[in-house]
Amino acid sequence: MHGSMPVRNRPTFFRFDDDKGADAPFFYETPKGRYSLINNRKVAPNNVNEDLFNEKIPFREVLVIDANGNQLGVKSKREALEIAYRQNLDLLCVAPKARPAVCKVLDYGKYHFEQQKKDKEAKRKQHTVELKALRLSPVVDTHDFETKLRQARKWIEQGMKVKIDMRFRGRMMTRQDVGRQIMNDFLDKVKDIAIVEKKPSLEGNTMSLVLAPQKKKQA
Repeated sequence: MHGSMPVRNRPTFFRFDDDKGADAPFFYETPKGRYSLINNRKVAPNNVNEDLFNEKIPFREVLVIDANGNQLGVKSKREALEIAYRQNLDLLCVAPKARPAVCKVLDYGKYHFEQQKKDKEAKRKQHTVELKALRLSPVVDTHDFETKLRQARKWIEQGMKVKIDMRFRGRMMTRQDVGRQIMNDFLDKVKDIAIVEKKPSLEGNTMSLVLAPQKKKQA
């Protein structure tokens, strides 16, 4: 018994059954993963993501494109997988809605790695700007005005947008001109570092504006 493989380590083999046709499996399972019956190459697991590749491809016939971009014509899934596996490569369905579906021979591990790099780069370029909020009063005093101004400048210099709200209550609705002048004074104090993304406008009983950092000039 010394030469026999422990039961838990024995691979589970899948046979090529003639009656399964294009759906006949091309691999066997071991505790370390799935391997091709053709060349013992380790096959990428089918649960990596939603890509249709290798045994995950559901079509019985596909149009095959080789690793060099040449069309090999319409093949059964079994024939297409054999073409890929004999080159130590994988088969990826790149156009599942086409008729027939289009599959490309490639190194799926390398392809998946490159896609992850592209996704990370795209996310890195998506710069989300935080929006901060401040509230002014149409009867704001000088001290409160200067305090809000310092806070707004700090946020803008940190690359954030700032929304300024001014609410008019009751008789204060008659002081809209005064409120707009306060807003304009505020804008004048930050024009060296900010641009107006949304001009002061009245919605209901609230006047608001949005400031954004100026774009940095490239050297």
